[in-house]
This record gives sequence, structure tokens and C-alpha cells, in this order.
Amino acid sequence: MMQPDSDPTAPRYQQIKSFILDRVRSGEWSPDDRVPSENELVKLTGHSRVTVGRALRELADAGLLKRVQGVGTFVAGGPPQSALLELRDIAEEITERGHRHTARVEVLERRVADVALAVAFGLPEGSPLFHSRMVHLEDDVPVQLEDRFVNPVIAPDYLVQDFTRTTPYAHLMAAAPAERVEHVVESIRPDAATIAALAITPDEPCLLIHRRTWSRRMVATRAWLTHPGSRYRLGGALR
Repeated sequence: MMQPDSDPTAPRYQQIKSFILDRVRSGEWSPDDRVPSENELVKLTGHSRVTVGRALRELADAGLLKRVQGVGTFVAGGPPQSALLELRDIAEEITERGHRHTARVEVLERRVADVALAVAFGLPEGSPLFHSRMVHLEDDVPVQLEDRFVNPVIAPDYLVQDFTRTTPYAHLMAAAPAERVEHVVESIRPDAATIAALAITPDEPCLLIHRRTWSRRMVATRAWLTHPGSRYRLGGALR
């Protein structure tokens, strides 16, 4: 029996994920290589089929594996995929791919709601909001421009956070976990500020996620997440 070479205190499904990712990172399993089946991984790791299935499903949802019905599971190639139908921390996604996450904070300030933001938050025009704008990098390559407004009632300490050490996602989930999420995705041509922030050319198409979250029965955040089309994919699965 081959035990996953990971932290034994981690959840079992996470140990399986580490077992697989370690072999991908080392080059033992290359893009398009078939990985062991669920039954084979059960024998290799000593964990249950349910645990192994969860690990494979989460890696496939993240775009790291691709599952072909009736054929098997393979190491995925191409650009990394970001979860769309669930809230995930981009720093965690990048780390799971075996890469290094860093962030550059461009704006962290107090603002007042204009008409559009007041409508989005269900607040009177002129209400106070917190605003952040930052770039997330994967191995020093910009992969997401995050422009976010936050209801101060939900996260009163938002402006004193060091978002080079943590992420807005991590802080907000600790302060007020999301109870409801709204996503709209569109393809856009980047403006000058986006081109500069993401270090892309003017003809680079981008994927823009409009995200709104609710907590404590009120709108908690309104965010625009922009990804260079050549560096990222978005995907998800309904269960």
C-alpha cells in the first residue's frame, strides 16, 4: 500500500489530492496521462471510494484533471481553470496547482455609494462603502484583477487588513460567510487601466465575472473579477 505523502492531520480527501498533485508537479504524471482509477487509488492509498471520488471530483472541478466517461481520468493541460459555481479563494486555487500566489494592492479606501452602487447594495445613495482594487498573481504572472466594494456593516475591519498576506475572500468568509451568490460572466475588451494592471496587450480578450454576495440578509459585496482570456478558464459543476 502506498500512503499519500502529505500531512497526516489533513482531511483524507485532501491527502488524496496532495498524493495526485505531487505526482503531477514532479512530472511523474504529465498532461494527458491517465491517472489511476478510483479502485486503483483506493488500493494505493487505503482510503475509501467515497473519499477518493471526492478528491478526483474536486481536482476535475478545478480544471486540474479531466474525466472522460467510460474511459478514465487524465491530467489536464491548457490554462488553469477557476471555479465559477462556487466561492473559492484564488490564493487556495493557485496553491493547489503547486504555484505561488502573491497580490498587489492598488486601492484600499472608503467611498460613498453612487446611484448604481446604491441600487446594487439596496442602500441610500451616499451610503458609506469600502473599496479595494488589487491584482492577484500566479508565479508573478497577473491572472486576476479584483475590484470590490464591501458593505461596512458586514466587515467593519476591512480597511485595516493587509491583503498582501491574506485575501478579501478569506477575511470576508471569516467575518460574514456568504449565504447567497450571484454571478454574471461576459467577455470584454480591456480598458487602459485593466491592460496596465494585468500586463496584457490591448487586443487580449478578457473574462469578466460580476459577483454579488449576501450575508445576514443584506448585500455584502459587489465585485468585478477580470481574467486574461489566454491565462484562465472558468468552469464548474452542479451536484
